[in-house]
Amino acid sequence: MLSRALRHASRQCVAIQHLYTAASVQQQNFAAQHSGAAAFCPSPLTVLSEDEEMMRETVAKFASEQIAPIVNKMDAEGCIDEKIFKGLFENGFMGVETETEYGGCGSTFFVANLVVEELAKVDPAVSVTCDIQNTLINTLFRKLGTEEQKQKYLPKLSTEYTGSFCLSETESGSDAFSLKTTAVKDGSNYVINGSKMWISSAPQSGVFLVMANANPSASYKGITCFIVDAQTPGLVVGKKEDKLGLRASSTCAVHFDNVVVPEENILGTFGHGYKYAIEMLNEGRIGIGAQMVGLAQGCLDATVPYILQRKQFGKSLFEFQAMQHAVAYLAMEIEAARLLVYNAARLKEGGQPFIKQAAMCKLYSSEVATRVTSKCIELMGGVGFTKDYPVEKFYRDCKIGTIYEGTSHIQLNTIAKLIGQEYSS
Repeated sequence: MLSRALRHASRQCVAIQHLYTAASVQQQNFAAQHSGAAAFCPSPLTVLSEDEEMMRETVAKFASEQIAPIVNKMDAEGCIDEKIFKGLFENGFMGVETETEYGGCGSTFFVANLVVEELAKVDPAVSVTCDIQNTLINTLFRKLGTEEQKQKYLPKLSTEYTGSFCLSETESGSDAFSLKTTAVKDGSNYVINGSKMWISSAPQSGVFLVMANANPSASYKGITCFIVDAQTPGLVVGKKEDKLGLRASSTCAVHFDNVVVPEENILGTFGHGYKYAIEMLNEGRIGIGAQMVGLAQGCLDATVPYILQRKQFGKSLFEFQAMQHAVAYLAMEIEAARLLVYNAARLKEGGQPFIKQAAMCKLYSSEVATRVTSKCIELMGGVGFTKDYPVEKFYRDCKIGTIYEGTSHIQLNTIAKLIGQEYSS
């Protein structure tokens, strides 16, 4: 079954690979032909390469044809439909950066964020599932995993099941490294005890990456990342949270009661879990920025057609200058947020410093999404307050953007700290 899934995923991804290679060659040739001092002008941030545009169109088609018809159903039932999960895997959306030898597309970090943005235009709950899979779970395995770990998990993560990132606890939110979950050495094994909160996709996950302190005397420097298979005795997925937004994305508590894992299930270096978590959260903030940009764009896309056709006092709402100015301002803010996200993604992909830009794009895009969704409800009037139109769902979904992957105040702290360092150096 896995072999068939891998072959199918590879076929879906091979065209993307070929186009990515061709685009890279074209860019290199162009640069060589225009190597004069000021001759070469980098492409604008929002101009996509051929492979990027192809992936964007593929995701947009899937979202409009497969997700859009059942968005309200999934929101009401509080879970993503199985056929949507199947489609995400079959189209390669769950292994965007994963190398082809492990069943992935072998594409780029920027493309992974395009996938998130396009999905969020239709259903942000589906987009967060892809975001976590690509920017957290797959990336940790790809960067830190032994060859044996990669061979065991990456193919299934690309084609079969989700993974869950287990960091937050009841007593550690913004202060993530005050966690209480422990991993005690027992011969060649570790015994994990503790509970995690706010774990996305837990019911569907086949593997959990668990941050536990294996040396409490060393404080946060004892935190280590452990690979825990879903079927391991003592691992229990708790109740699903009844959330305001992103309702189709399952969020649960996960409990570890004397969970025994072998020493070889340590991912990366012992005691470096805190470092890995920080690195992944910095990257993940760009993904949340992409999600919020897509969400805001989807909300505006649902609003403008309505006010174009809705008539009051003998003309469409859009003919009133106040409406025009409001829409223009919202569109400008979305575009500014998109530029911040794309810039951060390009910097990260290019191996340049990006932490400040990641915090900026996450902070700004989540606040833009909050303003856009609220204003769109006002522009639509009473119907915007009903479930007959998607804007009320976008309004509910956006609220988490200022909270998860670091609150807005945490982003401000990060930005201010880095600015202070720049001016002090």
